[in-house]
Amino acid sequence: MWRKGIAAVALLLMLSLVADAVPRYAFRIVFRDKNNEHSVREASSFLSSRALERRAQNNIAFDEKDLPVSKEYLTRVLALTQGSLHLTSKWLNSCVIWLEDSSRILSVAEEPYIASVAYVGYKNEEHKGAAKTLLVHSSGAKYKTTGNAAFYGSSWTQTDFVKGECLHDKGIRGQGKFIAILDDGFHYVNTNPAFDSVFSSGRILDTRNFVQGNTDVYSDFLFHGTVTFSTMAVNMPNIYVGAAPEASYALFVTEDASSETPVEMDNMVAAFERADSLGVDVVSVSLGYNTFDPPFPSLTPADMDGKTTVAAIGANIAAQKGMLMVITAGNEGNWGLLTPGDADSALTVGNVDVNKTPAGSSSYGPNASGTVKPEVCALGQPGFVVTSSQSPFGASGTSISTPQVAGWAACLWQASTGKTNVQIKRAIVESSHLFPSYQLPQLGYGVPDFCQADITLSAEPIEKNVSLEVYPNPFVRELFLKVDLKESANVSIVISDVAGREILSWDEMLDAGLHRLPLEVPQSLTEGIYFARIFAGRELRTIKLFKR
Repeated sequence: MWRKGIAAVALLLMLSLVADAVPRYAFRIVFRDKNNEHSVREASSFLSSRALERRAQNNIAFDEKDLPVSKEYLTRVLALTQGSLHLTSKWLNSCVIWLEDSSRILSVAEEPYIASVAYVGYKNEEHKGAAKTLLVHSSGAKYKTTGNAAFYGSSWTQTDFVKGECLHDKGIRGQGKFIAILDDGFHYVNTNPAFDSVFSSGRILDTRNFVQGNTDVYSDFLFHGTVTFSTMAVNMPNIYVGAAPEASYALFVTEDASSETPVEMDNMVAAFERADSLGVDVVSVSLGYNTFDPPFPSLTPADMDGKTTVAAIGANIAAQKGMLMVITAGNEGNWGLLTPGDADSALTVGNVDVNKTPAGSSSYGPNASGTVKPEVCALGQPGFVVTSSQSPFGASGTSISTPQVAGWAACLWQASTGKTNVQIKRAIVESSHLFPSYQLPQLGYGVPDFCQADITLSAEPIEKNVSLEVYPNPFVRELFLKVDLKESANVSIVISDVAGREILSWDEMLDAGLHRLPLEVPQSLTEGIYFARIFAGRELRTIKLFKR
């Protein structure tokens, strides 16, 4: 990355590239601040109602990262550089622009509102790297036919491998959960009848191509995303049933299959942000980065410390916002982890065969900070998938094991209403067959048992002796707390604004019985969204309030 006071060598590099035919150059520009154009009190206006509900349920306060980049700064950059906008990132407080004349970036080098500039991408007709490939086993071998095999068909072994059928048997199939998939393309999803269940029912709630800047994710003849999507969404009883066949989905293209440049990590972060704003619960990423096409320097194992790369930073922030980030470890073997699979907050997934032996290609850590990665593994050596036809076939890689875990995690979360992404991740890890031991770095804690994870979460104590309500909601001036206790308990309430600032607090020991208590709301309280956090005995309840 180069900053203001640009080194001569960086300038020479850029100018040397201008000679290429019909080039375009991508630059990441990070701003120093957000120019005070918005208040944190406005943060809720940039999120969907579903996203607000997830924040409220997890008691996650809004902060400056939830505010967009400065429109004034953005306008200045585009005017000075004569560039075109590729994307913005509110979390990184940055934008990525494309320039036909790379020297135009010098026009913003000394602008006081710019913190840094980095050259992150390059395109022209001659610059096409090798597209990523998927190792496919085409033997047509069928899975075992015992237990529920007749219903699951080709997906039976990978389902039973993690005891996922335990959730399906309870009617838990992902209903009401929202999963985002980041990949290279989803060709065939809109044409193959195998995907009719999710496509025609309107459960693909959002699509975005962050590479091309449009909503088309189906027509580029790229289908690695289709492969990963199939492990979750296909619902063909007796042929193939995915892990979360009744969940809703967002399909995001962030991977540019024609080249490998750092801008793809910016695409990824932009997709994380969109997922957050939509209220996504689980994000599945079967992509990772370590090497880039020249002239971009490649990453090293030391860079995979869980918090340094743009992709890892984005994944960690996404987890802080309440999403469960399920990310591939990579297929680089003993080279080590790919990013963002190194991210501290990610649930990183490796690849094993039916004997729980790690695949030789499965990347492993720990990451450079010493965190166990991958934490868990699933069947991807091989696993069965669907693409262009209704006939499943075997394919290998962490790209296959990762989305399976994401789909089952969504089902587990559905079965465990009120739990946080941290609790879901912990339950998955602790259900794994080696936990708490750590025998091989390739395995992490082993293969999860989703039946056991469900039992563990269901067994966590939930206080049933308390009824809580804050009313009226929405409110204008008066607000009341209604508490019905079957036994005496200490009751406290804290009401905060979206920035986490305390508006009022109250604490008292109450006897068993019904209590209706007035709350002293400041008369100066402005219209907007507030959060009431109530403790009663062992129960914690977070309620979203609307002030009119």
